[in-house]
Amino acid sequence: MDMQQNDFDRILFFEHSRKTSEATYTKNPLDAGNLTRWAGALLELSQFQNVVESNKMIQDAISKLEEALSINPKKHEALWCLGNAHTTRAFFNPDQNEANRGFDKASQYFQQALDEDPGNEVYRKSLEVAAKLKNERLVAKLLMTVFIGPAIALGIPKAWFWSTGDGGRCCCWTFYFIRCKGNKEKQEQRSQV
Repeated sequence: MDMQQNDFDRILFFEHSRKTSEATYTKNPLDAGNLTRWAGALLELSQFQNVVESNKMIQDAISKLEEALSINPKKHEALWCLGNAHTTRAFFNPDQNEANRGFDKASQYFQQALDEDPGNEVYRKSLEVAAKLKNERLVAKLLMTVFIGPAIALGIPKAWFWSTGDGGRCCCWTFYFIRCKGNKEKQEQRSQV
């Protein structure tokens, strides 16, 4: 794995944070702040894992955040972190219905965090992004179903994507390739005759 120094430093930092939180938990299991830090470290570390290990870490983080909220239900940092965990899990879930439920859960937690700390712009932006991700994922799935599947079946070798400038992405299929491929096949048939 080709890892940048910055990534390596992040892994060391969050692994140290995870171990420190684990040790603190044995001394004081009712520290909601510590549970939130522990979950945050797990979420950060999950980015550097394979899919199976990442999902385990995210689920472990969710458990710790739920435990923190059982101790202090108004802890906005834990609510926000829980929203992030559900967003991450939803974004990578291949089942659209489950993913939508995950984005809805994330939005609920982001809204609760914002309710507890109304001036927090990070919470407000997270709420907006969760809704956008849900919609963009739906659009991406539609593009996959309507354009990419048939294009692959037709043997179209390329598609170009470009940014719309507002963080969205557009897809433009070059149907030129269909024509070229068709013409090439006709030319091959003629040369065989």
